[in-house]
Amino acid sequence: MTIPSWLTVTRGKAPLLVSIPHTGIDLAGLENRLVSAWLGRRDADWWIDKLYDFAEELGATVVHTAISRTVIDVNRDPSGASLYPGQATTGLCPTETFDGDPLYRESEEPGPSEVDERREKYFVPYHAALQAEVDRLRALHPKIVLYDCHSIRSVLPRLFEGTLPVFNLGTNDGKSADPGLQATVGQVLAETGESFVVNGRFKGGWITRHFGQPQNGIHALQMELSNRGYMREPESKGAPDNWPVPYDPAFAAPIRVTLKRILEKAIAWAGR
Repeated sequence: MTIPSWLTVTRGKAPLLVSIPHTGIDLAGLENRLVSAWLGRRDADWWIDKLYDFAEELGATVVHTAISRTVIDVNRDPSGASLYPGQATTGLCPTETFDGDPLYRESEEPGPSEVDERREKYFVPYHAALQAEVDRLRALHPKIVLYDCHSIRSVLPRLFEGTLPVFNLGTNDGKSADPGLQATVGQVLAETGESFVVNGRFKGGWITRHFGQPQNGIHALQMELSNRGYMREPESKGAPDNWPVPYDPAFAAPIRVTLKRILEKAIAWAGR
């Protein structure tokens, strides 16, 4: 496939595929239709690409989109169906932020035909790239791990109660990955002494659920990190003068040790 300019695919040979779907801040020309460009970027998974930049050194394959989730969320069901029925969430082409703030100016929201156009232009190529790398790596290894990287603010009353654990591992309630892999990663999390949960509020989005096929040697994990685990997160929901907080490598160093250990364990597990 021809790789568009907004899509980065870095190929490795280890049995690990790292997906980075939500760090993009390219609003694809929507700025004048949005309430503000800052609001359109607020819910990005800030600095996750920097946090995991060691993945290539481990031989992992990395797929990364520069397109903002405000344009289209490549981790949602492409049909538009909710992955968390009965719970607040954002859609395939969101019209509001995680806090429920409107993203678009009046009468500027995308209609069905525009949603279809964005799906074909941005969603389909991202997933085609993931599928191509899954197929390539499965041809090299009997089993592989797809690790989907995410982060979110620690306190978001509209989406969950209280303060989110630092580490939130999702395997679609055990359907997307072998129990042994889930237990291996869970043990790493337990040894950190930080708060963590497995298949809590975030069980895995469309990428985890769609690609996770343990019976076919494809084991998918989603890791949702609370922002406070790697950045000096403000107590409020953030404003243009304090969000996003600049990336601080020294502050992020401890969690990077844990994340690197997780990816190393995933590679070793897949290689058994």
